Amino acid sequence: MTPAPILIESRRKDLGGFEVARLLPHLKARSVGSFIFLDHMGPARFAPGQGLDVRPHPHIGLATVTYLFEGAMTHRDSLGVVQDILPGDVNWMTAGRGIVHSERTPDALRASGGPLHGLQAWVALPRDDEEMAPGFDHYPAAALPRIERAGVSLQLIAGSYLGERSPVRTRSNLFYLAGSLAAGARLLLPAQALQRAIYVVSGELGIAASVVAGGTLVVLPGPDAVVIEARQPSRLALFGGEPL
Repeated sequence: MTPAPILIESRRKDLGGFEVARLLPHLKARSVGSFIFLDHMGPARFAPGQGLDVRPHPHIGLATVTYLFEGAMTHRDSLGVVQDILPGDVNWMTAGRGIVHSERTPDALRASGGPLHGLQAWVALPRDDEEMAPGFDHYPAAALPRIERAGVSLQLIAGSYLGERSPVRTRSNLFYLAGSLAAGARLLLPAQALQRAIYVVSGELGIAASVVAGGTLVVLPGPDAVVIEARQPSRLALFGGEPL
């Protein structure tokens, strides 16, 4: 008998008017593939004059991946990169032997106020790459493949999935998608010998024999094919890869 999926409910933390939900790591799942950290940022709406201020801080031995559903963020780092990220874009920062970066609301959006909603993941680098030179890659939304089915709209952030390949450069075998399902839409996740997880950002999905509400991470237990069905309009992320 196939084990039941692991269900992890988000742990939301208020950072002064801005909520972040931590999904990984968790006692039930320290990682999924090479994904060792997943945060759900928002959704939030800042008043005029307010915004996000993640001050300069260091990373080593991993890559950070920022993806937004709404709003905008400005990335600055010790390589001299200054880059805005908009919904559907991907900022992939490889820390390697060390990098410092900050993330803030752009000045124009801070002045007017507005939304911020997205995901931030950390991806472990293979051991041989942990001390590589740091780097930063930005990919606009238009450069990333889309997977469109009846009621299904997904953007392939990284890796290969359902016959599409993302141009995002990675150091390990992984995949990462995000998007939406209309109410009643179904999506077949093919059998795959990789660790896999589904994060229900919002809405409600039927996954295997479970009904899963928004804010829940579902770690699939094995390589079998899985059908997911939207019980209502839903937003989700799919990710996984070879285990660490």
